[in-house]
Amino acid sequence: MLKETLTMAFELGIYHFGEITEDPHTGWTPTHKQRLRDLVEQARVADQVGLDLFAVGEHHRTDFVVSAPTVVLAAMAERTENITLSSAVTVLSSEDPVRVFQQFATLDLLSDGRVEIIAGRGSYTESFPLFGYDLSQYHDLFAEKLDLLLKLREENPITWSGRLRPALDNADVTPRPERRIPVWVAVGGTPASVVRAAHRGLPLALAIIGGGYARFSQFTDLYREQAAAAGHDPASLPVSINSPGFLAPTSQEALEISYPYFNAGMLQNFHQRGRGFHTPYKAYQAQSSLAGAYVNGSPQQVIDKILAQHEVFANQRLVIQMGFGNVPQKEMLRSIELLGTEVAPVVKKEIAAREKAPGAKEQKR
Repeated sequence: MLKETLTMAFELGIYHFGEITEDPHTGWTPTHKQRLRDLVEQARVADQVGLDLFAVGEHHRTDFVVSAPTVVLAAMAERTENITLSSAVTVLSSEDPVRVFQQFATLDLLSDGRVEIIAGRGSYTESFPLFGYDLSQYHDLFAEKLDLLLKLREENPITWSGRLRPALDNADVTPRPERRIPVWVAVGGTPASVVRAAHRGLPLALAIIGGGYARFSQFTDLYREQAAAAGHDPASLPVSINSPGFLAPTSQEALEISYPYFNAGMLQNFHQRGRGFHTPYKAYQAQSSLAGAYVNGSPQQVIDKILAQHEVFANQRLVIQMGFGNVPQKEMLRSIELLGTEVAPVVKKEIAAREKAPGAKEQKR
């Protein structure tokens, strides 16, 4: 199997779950049709302002609209030109890797090579009974299916056998993309998941959704140590930090706009359905501080947060879960524009300068 050898300049992007959340001010709930159209428009604007990535999650509940991420990404591909389109995440444990490969290969061909897969086990587990999988095999399903997905990238026809899926005997899997579609592994702070990504030499997408972000450096350190032990070059394996956030011209405006929707989303769209919880405003403020997990604030505050995180993680990407809880479209589009026009050029220039500084490579974790 070929090793991953991705080298990349720093990237900024957005991910979205497409949650259907009742507006805390008006009581209005968007239709699935409107939510999907809003997401496509957000991707179009993100592409126009020069952001690098737009990703959508996969959920199988009526309070989320994206159950078929490749279909949504295909609509986005037709409205964009340059931005990378990704899942965040593909719940691989309850998917068929053959179909995942076929769908993303098709999308990659249609989008002129702008697709990637972020694969994860999924904290939302409704897909397991829906598609006939046993949650007691949560870990084993992901490990086996990830290995099959990776082999599908390398071989055609493919012969493969495992414990949890019927074997493949000289199977012809089509279409074939014109390049090797990147596969990232999403983790939420579980050491075993970090080690799995490192041993396979796959890029790491680390979700930080609460607490002080600096404590998560133990996972990026572990990832790079284990990758080196497995014979991979850690410097060639990108790390992405994925966190909630929102931008507005001022810090106060960013918090005042986003907080009611974030709180509503945590109450209504929590992964344990019916067990959501209230987020106090002061806690939201604290998480939005320089040391907190949320990337909320004015453009300058967000610049400061991104650069401070980069000092800790030496990460190659930050992807913001923007406006969780269905922030209205007008404010969402403004937030996307601020990220692309006022934040991205500054942080990319600064991080590129850091990378070129004497001794930069030796200082990387």
